[in-house]
Amino acid sequence: MADTFPKFDVHAPAHEYYSGSPALRSAGINRSRSRSYQRVYPNYQQYTAEEDGNNSSGGTSVADNCEINSSALDARLKRSLPKRAIRRRGSIDDRTLTPRRFLVDIDTIEKEILAQEDTNGDFQITIEDAGPKVLKVPTASSGGFRTFEIRGTYMLSNLLQEMALARDYGMNQVVIDEERLNENPVNRLSRMIRTTFWNGLVRCMDESGIQAICADPKNTKPGANPIIYVPHDDQPAFEYYTGIARDLSNLKIKVVKLPKDITPRYVNSINNEFGILTLGADVSYDVSGRLAYRPLPFVVPGGRFNEQYGWDSYFEALGLLVDGRYQLAKNMVDNFVYEIKHYGKILNANRSYYLTRSQPPFLTDMTLKVYEDLPANTEEEKVRNHEWLRKTFDAAISEYMNVWMSEPRFDAKTGLSCYHTTGIGMPPETESTHFDHIVEPFAEKLGVTIEEYKKMYANDEINEPELDEYFVHDRAVRESGHDTTYRFERRCANLATIDLNCLLYKYEVDISDTLDEHFGGRFEWSGGREMTSAEWRVRSETRRQNINKYLWNEQKGLYFDYDVVLGEQSVYESVTAFWALWAGCATPAQARRLVEVGCRKFEVNGGLVSGTEESRGKISLQRPNRQWDFPFGWAPHQIMAWYGLYNYGFVDVARRFAYRWLFTITQAFVDFNGVVPEKFDVVNMTHRFHVEYGNVGADFKKVTREGFGWMNASYQVGLTYLTSHMRRALGMLTPPDKFFMKTNWKLDGTPSHSPATTPGPVPVFISEVGTPRYRPQSNALFNALRNLRIQSGQEALEDIHSSGSEETNSSDNLANGLETVAKDMYSEAKSGGSPECDDARIGDPRDPTSYFATQQTGYDLATFTAKKQASPGKAKRSKSGKQKRRKQK
Repeated sequence: MADTFPKFDVHAPAHEYYSGSPALRSAGINRSRSRSYQRVYPNYQQYTAEEDGNNSSGGTSVADNCEINSSALDARLKRSLPKRAIRRRGSIDDRTLTPRRFLVDIDTIEKEILAQEDTNGDFQITIEDAGPKVLKVPTASSGGFRTFEIRGTYMLSNLLQEMALARDYGMNQVVIDEERLNENPVNRLSRMIRTTFWNGLVRCMDESGIQAICADPKNTKPGANPIIYVPHDDQPAFEYYTGIARDLSNLKIKVVKLPKDITPRYVNSINNEFGILTLGADVSYDVSGRLAYRPLPFVVPGGRFNEQYGWDSYFEALGLLVDGRYQLAKNMVDNFVYEIKHYGKILNANRSYYLTRSQPPFLTDMTLKVYEDLPANTEEEKVRNHEWLRKTFDAAISEYMNVWMSEPRFDAKTGLSCYHTTGIGMPPETESTHFDHIVEPFAEKLGVTIEEYKKMYANDEINEPELDEYFVHDRAVRESGHDTTYRFERRCANLATIDLNCLLYKYEVDISDTLDEHFGGRFEWSGGREMTSAEWRVRSETRRQNINKYLWNEQKGLYFDYDVVLGEQSVYESVTAFWALWAGCATPAQARRLVEVGCRKFEVNGGLVSGTEESRGKISLQRPNRQWDFPFGWAPHQIMAWYGLYNYGFVDVARRFAYRWLFTITQAFVDFNGVVPEKFDVVNMTHRFHVEYGNVGADFKKVTREGFGWMNASYQVGLTYLTSHMRRALGMLTPPDKFFMKTNWKLDGTPSHSPATTPGPVPVFISEVGTPRYRPQSNALFNALRNLRIQSGQEALEDIHSSGSEETNSSDNLANGLETVAKDMYSEAKSGGSPECDDARIGDPRDPTSYFATQQTGYDLATFTAKKQASPGKAKRSKSGKQKRRKQK
């Protein structure tokens, strides 16, 4: 009997998979009941028709008879089937030649599975439940008459999830493919992220979505009405949201215009009136002059974080680009541009209490990755993309200048930047009792209660410098994104951190490269002056030298934070040292040393740990665990390390780290009902732990519909680093150490291969959005030329100086001479196998003079580069210089 069910794509998203009618239809059951061999028919309908014909006298067919003599069937199959078409069965389970489907009455099966399997009552089927882990479910091909056993935590939890998803689409009965329940966990998780989780995390501040966004779970004030804060100069937004407040009067929305000058004092004054801040929109007017205002959709981290966050958005964008959602990623960039224009900075998130606080800056790299994915098939699209790039980089320069290179964040003595907000008072988004242990000693000194002291402090009735200083550092910790960690305890605002300064170095590199590549080396900044790529190269090189001077520790082989007040390096060992590889500010020698030390200190069973146990110190009731310390691992740290290692040629190490992290996620996904949490204990490889703020994303019923933003992204990005062999092993849940023992991977914490001898070429399926694009003209890999013996270069410069001709002494000829010398040095270093240029294969320098001209010659780089651009003709070096070098060689 032929199967009359429509063919479903089990890999389709839920809205497509469950789009078919749930109507019940009977069909024949096409399967062999053999216990030892199974026949493969090119046309199975011919076989079932033949068998049905043989049983037309009232006997049961092979397809339907559950009691058939298996030995007789074996003999019949062996006689009629070529040997190459017989395969050994690996299980006692019945198999079908057509996919098995289950006919599920959702109410009935859901009650049964929860009553039998959910023994701890959390509406999840996990390995912690003590049920029998076996459930009989009716088959669709028998019209629900026969049943088949679904076994194991993974398949049962998938059944529970699929029923919940089907119920979301209004179904009471549903046909579920068996392949949907035993789907490869890697494929299933990646599919759910791509088709379900991202959609669950999308928000939009339009009429239909404003209520969900205005609800702030961090606002514990009872009976608070929603407040929307609008910039003073955004009249279209004010009109739009005033109209929403009028149309949705039952929500009691209040629309407030912010003042032109948003001071810390003003922000502190509205801390008791939490509100959402407006973001970007497509604004236009129709022919009648009516406003058309379309707010831009964006992605939120998930859980209680229901707004667009700063550095979360960067990592979410990486995942969105892997999954082809470039428009969402572009919207988030546009929202950042809006924030810089109207609020002065990229905010921690778009809530009123974040107006004085930023987060780790990623805008330039985020913009470039989105730009590379934008459609550019027509001339109009290319022009539009170029204008978008100009507008975004103009905003990035403004943020760089006004936020990170200005007081109080910039330290002029070291030339480095710190996390240092301008807010005052207590951070209001915390739990009401969060700071009680801090405030208690001060309250006891005045003889008042903690609550009374808080009110007096908030109203400026108390002057307490010690408490003021504590909150300066506390807000700085929150601005860093690493809230909280003993790395920053009571000192964050004084630290020039390795992570922040690597990000700003990358800003400087990206801006200089983009000015050269897209704007002819010059850019009219809205801040009031023209900028050149040469200026930004000087900035990046200056910061790189300051990073080496203050943050690099040659003896320990790591980068450390620097206390600008005490004038000393911190001793906390942080995995953010790998960010120097992501930014490209480490020399090849530093990279090798960093990888050697970093693997030993930060690589654990489940990925990269945030910091070492020694740095964290002992834990006690008085000194509890912090979530950004040992033993916890976070998606941003993993992604940054993978990019950086790949950038410097440590492909095998990047893959090793990626496999460990993805195994941790996949194992939790399989064992705990599809959970995708905010973070992991990567030492013990679990998401179940007690720590401040809990673990967002782990609390759900039946099915998770969001995952967690940057965790979703880390999975999608991480898969692009794995070989097909590693992906198969991951799908089989092969533990990392067991997998590595079967290969030549080292397990002692050292890199398995040097950059020049990676296991093989990078597979072609690694997309550009999953791996860094090299911008070699500013990469510190080529700054390593400074450390070479440049005797030939110095002699060439002496030739240029000593030449008496007017042509050779001109500035433009000097620049051309320096460029030629640098290229010669690069070629010699590359061909000679200099230890400082082992990684020269990563790319070729476009402007080698940018790296050593200022230091080695004393000439101002910006001056001679500008003159060189004004006079593009190249001058030949003097014959005396060539002859002199030939003699020495």
